[in-house]
Amino acid sequence: MMHEPKKSDLAVVAMKPANKAGRLVAEWVEPRAGTEGNALQQSTHRTQMRARVSQALERVRQAAKVRKKERFTALLHHVNPDLLLLSFYALKRNAAPGVDGVTWSDYEAELEGNLRDLHSRIHRGAYRAQPSRRTYIPKLDGRQRPLGIAALEDKIVQRAVVAVLNAVYEEEFLGFSYGFRPRRSAHDALDALIVGIQRKKVNWVLDLDVRDFFGTVSHEWLVRFLEHRIGDQRILRLIRKWLKAGVLEEGVVTEGEIGTPQGATISPLLANAYLHYVFDLWAHQWRKRHATGDVIIVRYADDAVLGFEHEVEARRFLEDLRARFAEFSLSLHPDKTRLIEFGRHAAANRKRQGLGRPATFSFLGFTLFCGRSRRGRFLLHRKTRSDRLRATLRRVKDELRRRMHWPIPEQGRWLRQVLTGFFGYHAVPTNFRVLSAFRWQVTLLWRRSLSRRSQRGHLTLARYRPLAMAWLPRPRILHPWPEQRFDVRHPRWEPSA
Repeated sequence: MMHEPKKSDLAVVAMKPANKAGRLVAEWVEPRAGTEGNALQQSTHRTQMRARVSQALERVRQAAKVRKKERFTALLHHVNPDLLLLSFYALKRNAAPGVDGVTWSDYEAELEGNLRDLHSRIHRGAYRAQPSRRTYIPKLDGRQRPLGIAALEDKIVQRAVVAVLNAVYEEEFLGFSYGFRPRRSAHDALDALIVGIQRKKVNWVLDLDVRDFFGTVSHEWLVRFLEHRIGDQRILRLIRKWLKAGVLEEGVVTEGEIGTPQGATISPLLANAYLHYVFDLWAHQWRKRHATGDVIIVRYADDAVLGFEHEVEARRFLEDLRARFAEFSLSLHPDKTRLIEFGRHAAANRKRQGLGRPATFSFLGFTLFCGRSRRGRFLLHRKTRSDRLRATLRRVKDELRRRMHWPIPEQGRWLRQVLTGFFGYHAVPTNFRVLSAFRWQVTLLWRRSLSRRSQRGHLTLARYRPLAMAWLPRPRILHPWPEQRFDVRHPRWEPSA
């Protein structure tokens, strides 16, 4: 059951604010989404437990919104059995187990007793974080990305703590911060970036990439940043336990002094908090103090793209940012960080100088380049990154080889899921050719796989075409134009716009 708030908690707003109450403006190019006063208050709840958790976190959010400078000294009591239960059912059922070998089904068998014991250990200080099990996944450049698979109880507690901290930090983070935040997806970041470039005077684009960000975060600085808003030492003690838990690889536990555990549920929130103080606040102040022209900023996790009106200001910002990052144990990737001429005048300027087409840059799985609409106006085009497309097709080819002798309906259902998932993210305007090419390549791979099932020869087109028509969905644009969705989510008549 939910505990009553203590007197040491911050005062909360008991009265529901008006829907059109004024809100602080966090970003003038990409303003905060800004929640309405009743956004988190559902008209119906499936369970009383969900209602209690939602109401408790809403009070935390209101307190964080009203009192910007005060610290939360009592938060752990929100990590109650109700929230732990919700966190457990939010986990993936078929996820790989951690070092303890406990699966989701194993834990559910004695769920009530397990959660009661876990809640008791958390509040008695007897909870111990376990090391993550190291695994590797291939990257597009051939290297291996290390990931840590946390133990099941660590996942449950981390997800519960993230839910509590999100209620605090969603009122703290700036509007151009995207990634691993509620209602601020990759497509929201792409919309903000495209609208900013097309509506503001952007002539230069600075594409930033932090080198090995999750592996170089300073624990000392991270805790100091969290202490700006979190005064509950029990919450901070839990975070220190997860940072110091280390990883298990080949039977040896290695404890790290820097970095956050990649793959852990808590890592994205810690990363956003770290970059909020190291980059977001600093970049926002730099723009206000030093920029004379337009400057737009969009950050998604450790990837950021900035647009500048003047080249001199872009180069000065880059030099100042390098010095800023050096103070906090961070550095920019020398190959992936680029300053390019980009925008509505880039093609004409480069043609006048006898240069080629404007350079392109990649962001969140898309390659963005300067183009024109059918009416001849400047239009920012985007298409799926070619290396991502090739990697996806290789995975489809390998999986078809493994499923070669499966029944055709089962293969068709799986391929339909693959195409639906690909279209769900990549079906954006100006990307229709890539969608058609992807479906065509999948069609060829499937036909080739079916032809190899026997020695009678290749599957004829007449026999194969009905299968493709029945199982493989045709490409179509699913996402609206960026400015349409951006204007709906940030209407100009609202105070924050």
